Amino acid sequence: MIVVTGATGQLGRLVIAELLKTRPAAELIAAVRSPAKAQDLAALGINVRQADYNEPATLDKAFEGAEKVLLISSSDVGRRVPQHRAVIEAAKRANVSLLAYTSLLHADTSPLTILGEEHRATEALLQDSGLPVALLRNGWYNENYAMGIPAAIAINSLAGCSGDGLISSATRADYAAAAAAVLTGTGHAGKIYELAGDEAYTLTDLAAEISRQSGTVVNYVNLTQAGYQELLKQAGLPEPVAAMLADSAAGTAKGGLFDSSRQLSRLIGRPTTPMAQTVAAAIKPTAAA
Repeated sequence: MIVVTGATGQLGRLVIAELLKTRPAAELIAAVRSPAKAQDLAALGINVRQADYNEPATLDKAFEGAEKVLLISSSDVGRRVPQHRAVIEAAKRANVSLLAYTSLLHADTSPLTILGEEHRATEALLQDSGLPVALLRNGWYNENYAMGIPAAIAINSLAGCSGDGLISSATRADYAAAAAAVLTGTGHAGKIYELAGDEAYTLTDLAAEISRQSGTVVNYVNLTQAGYQELLKQAGLPEPVAAMLADSAAGTAKGGLFDSSRQLSRLIGRPTTPMAQTVAAAIKPTAAA
């Protein structure tokens, strides 16, 4: 039995879809906070079990009979460490043969301080657990930028504070395929995978690609970290989220989202999805309008 935590999240659903390509639904457990949101997964024959990171008792029940567990990092920034600890302890009680964790690219040295701190703390817990562990250190998602592309076209600018920092991003589907490969393969215990896209680009490059495909001039505007954080707040983001995104963008300028090892494409057996393809998909609604 393979358990996927956070199975109704954007990444979790993609991991489930990948696993279904090679594993029967009856061998999969979708561990979710709200089973009512996973009725479609249950209809496929997948075991849906409640698993709330804040309620350890639900985790023990969710992990019954589990052989492998994928811990998809919590989205609750600032509270991740105790939540992850609960999952790790439950996996240990279940005596799983592999616990895979979606960490952050180069988490041990990452200049993304807000995100990096919690991932480093979780990795330390995993190391101390004595469990067979695989670290899936995911880089940035193409989708992180794609959702802002229509607005960038509308105002002719793409803002950030990443300077000329290179970004080796890939799609959620690429990272999901990697997680599925580790969960269904052998020899992954004790491995650390630095997962990133094959192609790297700067936000200036991204603005140029948006301009090329949309036919509208979009310029990259590089702000200070404080200025970018304020812009995000003005856009309606909560203060903690704005701070995290601005910190991540500043970390990008320091090389935090760059990796050229191509471990991701080797793990999934195909090239990663280029950002240009994600841009094309993002501008279709704009073009249709």
